[in-house]
Amino acid sequence: MTTPIPPRVVIYTKDVENITGKKSKAARRLLQKVREQSGKTQEELVTMQEFCHVTGIPEDVVRPFLVH
Repeated sequence: MTTPIPPRVVIYTKDVENITGKKSKAARRLLQKVREQSGKTQEELVTMQEFCHVTGIPEDVVRPFLVH
């Protein structure tokens, strides 16, 4: 019996590249902007919900782009 893999919660630079079409450096800057607006430090991870809240992109649009 196979256990289904739960959906990922964290957004990484490669995900932002896939979602937005931005290059790596621009994707990192966008993630930093999300961290700043969410009150996080540079070391803390960005969740899909935080990314969607800051960018205004709906979660159902973002979820298919997440790299497993």
